[in-house]
Amino acid sequence: MARRERAASSRRALLAQDPEAVAHGLSQGLARTPASPVPGAASPAAPAAVLPQLVQGELGLAVAPAELWIALYLPALSVEAVAVSLSRSGMADPGTADSGERLPLAVFEGVAGQARVSAVDAAARGRGVVPGLSLAAALALEPRLALRAREPRRERTRLMQLAEAALEFTPRVSLEPPDAVLLEVRGSLGLFGGAAALCTTVGRCGARLGLTTQLALAPTPLAALVLARADRRLVVTGPERLAGELAPLPLALLRWPSQLLERLAAMGVRTLGAVQRLPREGFARRFGRTALEDLDRLAGHRPDPRLPYRPAGMFHRRCEPSFELEQHEAILRHLAPLLAELERFLRARQAAVLQLRLMLRHRPDPFDGRPRSTLLSLRLVAPQFEAASLAPLFAEQLAQRVLPAAVSALVLRSGALQPLRAGSEALWRPGEHGGGVGRESPALLERLRARLGPGAVYGLCRVAEHRPEHAWRKTEPDIATAGKSMPAKGGVPAGGKGSAGASAGHEGGGRPLWLLPAPQPLRAAVCRALQLLEGPERIESGWWDGRDIARDYYTARDADGVLLWVFRERRSPHGWFLHGVFG
Repeated sequence: MARRERAASSRRALLAQDPEAVAHGLSQGLARTPASPVPGAASPAAPAAVLPQLVQGELGLAVAPAELWIALYLPALSVEAVAVSLSRSGMADPGTADSGERLPLAVFEGVAGQARVSAVDAAARGRGVVPGLSLAAALALEPRLALRAREPRRERTRLMQLAEAALEFTPRVSLEPPDAVLLEVRGSLGLFGGAAALCTTVGRCGARLGLTTQLALAPTPLAALVLARADRRLVVTGPERLAGELAPLPLALLRWPSQLLERLAAMGVRTLGAVQRLPREGFARRFGRTALEDLDRLAGHRPDPRLPYRPAGMFHRRCEPSFELEQHEAILRHLAPLLAELERFLRARQAAVLQLRLMLRHRPDPFDGRPRSTLLSLRLVAPQFEAASLAPLFAEQLAQRVLPAAVSALVLRSGALQPLRAGSEALWRPGEHGGGVGRESPALLERLRARLGPGAVYGLCRVAEHRPEHAWRKTEPDIATAGKSMPAKGGVPAGGKGSAGASAGHEGGGRPLWLLPAPQPLRAAVCRALQLLEGPERIESGWWDGRDIARDYYTARDADGVLLWVFRERRSPHGWFLHGVFG
């Protein structure tokens, strides 16, 4: 015990005398411990080395990380957000001259006279333009520089789009404004083939959205973020390798205040390894507890909870083409990316939709200047999420419409999301041995509704009502209960021998399949030719709503042998009426 205490005392004395020398030794020794590189990235050539006992004891590294974080850093977000904004508004490419030559692009922020460059593309950086320059200095270096104001709202939108796409890989996604997204992926490694394969797949997700990304994986979110900002492209799955990868990185990657970084630089402390070697209590007194807590979160000594990203409850996207769309084929081509994005949106939430609205915006009316639009609405029979199934339905609706003018924008909005429940196919084919409906049945009904209109195809359900004209109502088609006897509304069992038009809650004769919208009076000659077969069935009801009836119903055969459902009014003048026809 005494020997251990003397060894610890000598280590603390060594650190207090020359922390920079120890930090230099840390960076030289631990940097030789390689991490697993992302496929395609350069791997360290130095051989692996065992972590020195001195450093391992001082860092107090955990044995196994409970979490693994991927950081997606967007180094060119400001430039890419401006480019997307201008292209959607129909303006020319922000970095293209009239001759077609691509010009360097710089994004600035600040008021006139004090504006400074905040981001540049690769072409501008190659000509010496860097963030922090004044506009005059930037134009002096490159007179043809294309200058655009920064758009923070557009950057936030692009960041949220990346976060929503990341929900495909894990439910634990966090925003790190203004330019990064964090994913906790410990539980997703087995689903995507391991850490390296998952990082590759996540990187493709950013490229699919047209975003330049730098990513890294580490046991702590702050460490992953620092490695991604440094563009190390590393997969660090164990805490024993974390210190060696962080040690040579500059302190500026933590984005501490510039005054704090300058004070540390004046002491000769410019790297993460050097600052980790400083005495904790002295560092806290000089630079504050907040900076010390950041270092603890970086190394995993302190919890680093992140606010989870809460995705939108409904889908809402807008597409503004660079030119007006006059042909239906062009409209459907611009609609396809929106539907593909809708499918990714729904897959990430394990959800589907029953309603979709597509608003086609037109140029204002030339006479009164009023805005014009065309609404296409889909009401689906069964929850749907696949773009390949939704596109033909919009095509059917669009074919039935005559647009008042060319389309300048498309807005796609979903209804409330429905939980997606996976099911299996029936053993028997539809109609065989009690087999249920096939997967083609909803598609057929949806195609009919898209072509004929939503009011042309509907379902029927029974209502707990004795009056025949009020004993049923229209409803949305329900594939799950098609062909089954539906219970009456309110829990009253369905009675009679008829079909959807049967009244509920009483015993009696059969009901006709074809019920007239309103009873038709019968002439005296027709009444004399009727042959009454069944009846009477007396129905007296409806006194509570002012539409009461008092009738005696009969099943009758006319002179042509057709079975009719007729009734005689019990009130004067006791007329005879035809109410239905049997099949």
